[in-house]
Amino acid sequence: MPWRPSGPDLLLVPTAFEQQQLAELGAFPPVLRELCGFGPVSAAARTAQLLGELRPRRVLLLGLAGSLALEGAPLESARSFARVRLDGVGVGAGASFLPPSRLGFPQWPGQEPIDETLSLAPGGQGELLTVCGASAAPEEARARHERYPEATAEDMEGFGVALACRLFDVPLAIVRGICNAAGERERGNWRVRAALASARVLALEWLARAEWESGGENA
Repeated sequence: MPWRPSGPDLLLVPTAFEQQQLAELGAFPPVLRELCGFGPVSAAARTAQLLGELRPRRVLLLGLAGSLALEGAPLESARSFARVRLDGVGVGAGASFLPPSRLGFPQWPGQEPIDETLSLAPGGQGELLTVCGASAAPEEARARHERYPEATAEDMEGFGVALACRLFDVPLAIVRGICNAAGERERGNWRVRAALASARVLALEWLARAEWESGGENA
């Protein structure tokens, strides 16, 4: 069922760096604009706080990401996603990692238990992988993509924001500008400005839509 509006749209950006870069690229329509913080824990906590205080009708998370598959998420492009997956909550690491769905312990045991994957507002494509630590080398990024072949990019906030939005039943769209290949840690090679410029255009398209539907069921 569509979310019934009770407040303005809420635009979330993880860091002050991304927020400043976006501000230099141009204005946004009248929306609430807030930082959600760096990483999944801060993002989940801050988003829940903002949802309780502001009661927005929908949320858009906007920022940078690293590409896990350059053919599906090339540098300087922007992507919005159909679902977001969390890597790192469970047992083990790497190829031996077991997520909540394999352990029988959902992250949230509500009427619709939440394991490690959540759907986003319809209209996005593919999967975003949220991690607690970004890939430190190309080999680590390749191993992640082998474990999660449907994931085209990695970020550090998406699932945390999505979990908070699901608990408040607020639709969420995630737009990420692809600034680097995951595992590329030399920031001189990142395409920050071009990636955020592309992300801004895609975010404006989302905000111009009259209505989103809730992400609904878990993926």
